[in-house]
Amino acid sequence: MDGPRSDVGRWGGNPLQPPTTPSPEPEPEPDRRSRGGRARSFWARCCGCCSRRNRADDDWGPEPSGSRSRGSGSRSRGSSSRDRRPDSRGSGINAAGDGTIREGMLVVTGVDLLSSRSDQNRREHHTDEYEYDELIVRRGQPFHVVLFLNRSYESSDRIALELLIGNNPEVGKGTHVIIPVGKGGSGGWKAQVMKASGQNLNLRVHTSPNAIIGKFQFTVRTRSEAGEFQLPFDPHNEIYILFNPWCPEDIVYVDHEDWRQEYVLNESGRIYYGTEAQIGERFDHGVLDACLYILDRRGMPYGGRGDPVSVSRVISAMVNSLDDNGVLIGNWSGDYSRGTNPSAWVGSVEILLSYLRTGYSVPYGQCWVFAGVTTTVLRCLGLATRTVTNFNSAHDTDTSLTMDIYFDENMKPLEHLNHDSVWNFHVWNDCWMKRPDLPSGFDGWQVVDATPQETSSGIFCCGPCSVESIKNGLVYMKYDTPFIFAEVNSDKVYWQRQDDGSFKIVYVEEKAIGTLIVTKAIGSNMREDITHIYKHPEGSEAERKAVETAAAHGSKPNVYATRDSAEDVAMQVEAQDAVMGQDLTVSVVLTNRGSSRRTVKLHLYLSVTFYTGVTGSTFKESKKEVPLAPGASERVTMPVAYKEYRPHLVDQGAMLLNVSGHVKESGQVLAKQHTFRLRTPDLSLTLLGAAVVGQECEVQIVFKNPLPVTLTNVVFRLEGSGLQRPKVLNVGDIGGNETVTLRQTFVPVRPGPRQLIASLDSPQLSQVHGVIQVDVAPASGGMNFSDAGGDSRSGETIPMASRGGA
Repeated sequence: MDGPRSDVGRWGGNPLQPPTTPSPEPEPEPDRRSRGGRARSFWARCCGCCSRRNRADDDWGPEPSGSRSRGSGSRSRGSSSRDRRPDSRGSGINAAGDGTIREGMLVVTGVDLLSSRSDQNRREHHTDEYEYDELIVRRGQPFHVVLFLNRSYESSDRIALELLIGNNPEVGKGTHVIIPVGKGGSGGWKAQVMKASGQNLNLRVHTSPNAIIGKFQFTVRTRSEAGEFQLPFDPHNEIYILFNPWCPEDIVYVDHEDWRQEYVLNESGRIYYGTEAQIGERFDHGVLDACLYILDRRGMPYGGRGDPVSVSRVISAMVNSLDDNGVLIGNWSGDYSRGTNPSAWVGSVEILLSYLRTGYSVPYGQCWVFAGVTTTVLRCLGLATRTVTNFNSAHDTDTSLTMDIYFDENMKPLEHLNHDSVWNFHVWNDCWMKRPDLPSGFDGWQVVDATPQETSSGIFCCGPCSVESIKNGLVYMKYDTPFIFAEVNSDKVYWQRQDDGSFKIVYVEEKAIGTLIVTKAIGSNMREDITHIYKHPEGSEAERKAVETAAAHGSKPNVYATRDSAEDVAMQVEAQDAVMGQDLTVSVVLTNRGSSRRTVKLHLYLSVTFYTGVTGSTFKESKKEVPLAPGASERVTMPVAYKEYRPHLVDQGAMLLNVSGHVKESGQVLAKQHTFRLRTPDLSLTLLGAAVVGQECEVQIVFKNPLPVTLTNVVFRLEGSGLQRPKVLNVGDIGGNETVTLRQTFVPVRPGPRQLIASLDSPQLSQVHGVIQVDVAPASGGMNFSDAGGDSRSGETIPMASRGGA
């Protein structure tokens, strides 16, 4: 997984091999001058009137040595905004290139980008929650800059701002932006003088709504009668530019403020997988650099980073590690001894910062972890994004757009032929954008799926795919619509082996796939059903048309031609609310809807299954013959004791019930697959005292082991945006049916409503989570603190506060 990738993929023209010690930004080339002949003057390139000046003014001289290095700068980090002056390492550069400042030159002695989290820029651009000191703005929206000069600004003075990104910035590619002050710029870039007061100059800078997103270096050039000056590059003056859902001219614009608050700014999400799990999405220091590093690591051209379609597609490829050494290693084996159980993660920060710090893929992830990280990355870059869970999600392996299940003559599953699978649930992402690359009508929510299932154009990525095209079966729309359509709206087709070895369709189940599609509701932790935006009502004419339209473009376009419609016995499968460690019962209800007596020969096969649909061997089965009077219903039950299923449990405690039946009188075949999970307990979190910024607070965590066996090597994880950096707690063993209590302290760093999230993991039990709302009061001085305690890189051994029996 850590070697160079052999498949160059979509961005093969710009390969970037994994560095031993990664840098969030590739080191720039020191010289950006033209390759041949004499370089044109800066002012000749950016300003038409200046191109007619004297030949003596043509040469700016060489750029300062190391002017773009991360170590040079004009001020120290601790200096105040009024004292930001060049130090000895970064004196201004004049036309002669010797650093001499002539009398009368307009020299920029310092810059105030108003970049602190409490300043106007950060608040107006909705970036004040990012734990960064640098300026973070959203494209297409103006921001303010103060220039400190060596003298008063005069009308004859000329000033230009420069923004540069990438190894070889070019004006034509949008990676070198020149903004003459007081003149209309190109593509939406411009700068205006708002106020000239003494030696201070207040500017209002407008960025293009199509600007490249990323971290730009910033400088200022001036020209006066006495000469020309360039402010040295200072790493403290770097500017992050993000997508802007608040800007109507940006193609990621979202026209609902409550949507923007939920899908862009919310730092804590909820992901549903059988039961709910909390996955945090945060703007901690370093996370934005990690998100941009992902694009760098993939070698994505800077010129393409203004396009959300391309950016989201690259993120879907890079969040998984296959073929490009991306963020997360997928693991569905059940053995997580060399990494972290996917169910144990409580946030994305630990994952992203580890990837940024080491350059190596992080073990391990499954679909909800891939989706949680993708939500964090896309929201951090400015795209409105949400996590989406599809229950009974199909995985079509042969592009037939149907789920094909094969049985023998006695309707026992032929697992060696069942390559298609139905995941109990699958989690992906929706992100909001216009699609100028598609015909009209396909803007809005787009599916992006970072879980590596099938390749797309030779690499493991998926999307963005218009939800509208999925709903109507328009599987010829890009990207990856056939695969996603099959996940939400394909039919289950049951094939039975005949006496001559051939296979015949004996049953088509139309409502088995995509039974419920949900996301977190806006402004609450409630679940919102969004099935209707993905598919027309089940069984409606529009829904059937969409399925048949899609299937006509699949590998088996005539699959529905051999359907047998003689059905007068209905079957329904039920499973009680099963709890891990307890006995359970499964039931099948048969109903005779005809006017004649029927006899059903019924077979039940129970096996454990991974959530991906991969099944283990059958550990319990039952065969019964059930007589049905006309109009009558009969319930068939199969009890299952804990001691029967315990030896067979696999990750996530899911089970698959295969039910098949044959009606003697009519020859009707009944078939049904039903999956269910064993519920795990929640962690109980209680806040012990008020939470105030900068003051230590304590939380109590209570857990009761639901199993009669000892849990070994138990690990708790604790994390909360603005409350607690990712923290790992090793608590040892917990006895069978034992209750344990532990207490942890944390120091809030940001005021307002926050969530503290905890998880428990052990080899015997996982998927145990808890969350508590923490309303943090501001500190007496109203200040924020720069960091939260805790270190995700080392585990801490914690003694239990108390233990108790059942």
